[in-house]
Amino acid sequence: MTNTEVEASRPTNAVGVEDAVTEQDSDIRQFVIFVCGSEVFAVDMAPVQEIIRVPEVVRVPLAPPTLEGLANLRGKVLPIISLRRLFGFDEREDDDATRALVIDLGQPLGFVVDRVSSVIGVEPSRIEAVDALKATVKSDLLSGMLKDVGGFPMVMVLDFERLIDTEFAAIATLARPSAAALSGIDAQEDDDEDESSDELQLVSFEVAEQEYAIPIESVQEIVQFPDQVVQVPRAEMHVLGLMTLRNRLLPLVSLRCLFGLPARDADERSRILVVQLGEIAVGLAMDCVNEVLRVPKSAVEAMPKLLARHGDLSDIGEICQLDEGRRLVSILSTDNLFRDSSIREALTSVEDMQEKLGLDEELTGDEEDDDEEQLVVFRLDKEEFGVPIESVQEIVRVPEELTRVPKAPSFVEGVINLRGSVLPVVDQRRRLGLPPVEHNDRQRIMVFLLDGVRTGFIVDSVAEVLKIPRSTIEPAPQLSPEQAELIARVANLERHGRMIQLIDPSRLIAKDQRKDLESLGKVLP
Repeated sequence: MTNTEVEASRPTNAVGVEDAVTEQDSDIRQFVIFVCGSEVFAVDMAPVQEIIRVPEVVRVPLAPPTLEGLANLRGKVLPIISLRRLFGFDEREDDDATRALVIDLGQPLGFVVDRVSSVIGVEPSRIEAVDALKATVKSDLLSGMLKDVGGFPMVMVLDFERLIDTEFAAIATLARPSAAALSGIDAQEDDDEDESSDELQLVSFEVAEQEYAIPIESVQEIVQFPDQVVQVPRAEMHVLGLMTLRNRLLPLVSLRCLFGLPARDADERSRILVVQLGEIAVGLAMDCVNEVLRVPKSAVEAMPKLLARHGDLSDIGEICQLDEGRRLVSILSTDNLFRDSSIREALTSVEDMQEKLGLDEELTGDEEDDDEEQLVVFRLDKEEFGVPIESVQEIVRVPEELTRVPKAPSFVEGVINLRGSVLPVVDQRRRLGLPPVEHNDRQRIMVFLLDGVRTGFIVDSVAEVLKIPRSTIEPAPQLSPEQAELIARVANLERHGRMIQLIDPSRLIAKDQRKDLESLGKVLP
């Protein structure tokens, strides 16, 4: 049976191995014959689950070079491994004949081969030992040799169990993630509670080049602007319409229109900030999200009463002065926003459309929190990563220059002065073995608290604050010791075609290296 015939036996791209098996005598063994480079191989069909076209992958940092990435196979995370790289063959582009053999030896793995030739039954008389075999592949990775089968004079039988043990020997002794790790990364304890009580944590954003902020406790999540917005009949101009967010309708309000500013089309930087007030949620459309700020309460002043009565300024409750007064951030009052009659009207429209469309009522309170995790999603290169929102101290812009510190640890890019304190800054690309890039306006510094030391990590961009169902989270495949510790889980959002690798912030810097970070605290005056 040819590869084309095997695939024709199923209506989808996947080939179920059981479909290719015919009833044979008990002493006949079934093999999948495939080609990689200039060599022809076979694998015993018992561990082969299916044969699929090579799927799109998400690259994994700190993984072995033979790993092409992680793919989504019907809702499950599947590591994809290049046999060409594993054998040291020259690289080549995938084509229509390229396939991945899904082999399960304790954990399903996909092995990319140049083409699959056939699935055949082999009599014992045609199976020989490999003692005298000379080939480009180490003989200890072979379990035998087939003679005159499938149109080939000689076919090497690969022992995938040995191959996996050899290539991934470093992870063979790693324990599976603990129950605590799988159920969610605990929030890091902040020892300076007294200090936190004197600070406000704000999400800052821009509307028509003006900077505003909302207290983070009022922010449910931050998501990208939707592709489709349902119009609300007879709504006022600043009500953009309704979007669907996890089977719920969310009214969208344009802050530009609400503030009487010129409207503009959404672009890739536009975001929807979902604000929660009791059981009511509204999406605020803004030009872009800047940072998550921690500011002392002493830097915040109430809006002067005379101005607060002015209609255009009634939504602004407080003013925050930063950088010695050179930077003013207007803090929006969610109470005032939700008193707006047109927003109330939009919320009433949501209830009506919810009933018409038969969507579930919005979940609130602990019921939603128990089933979801809230993540800050950031990007490095083309991939998405996530950390628990409670682990992020703040998110700030990357300054034009970082102060280089003589004899600083190699993983430290430099230090910055963050409100009078020294913040060591680590390039997350370098930490994860990714190629460096020039600093740009989209980069941000994410600040974490590691053993009492605030440490910043430069990322390419912060995409959104996202709530995801716990049911979409599964253990990450263990591919190397460092990767297994740092990235223990993966959020597989199959419906949206996204795979988010979840980082354990406590593993970003080894404990023995954190002492070096403490010594940087006295570098700046």
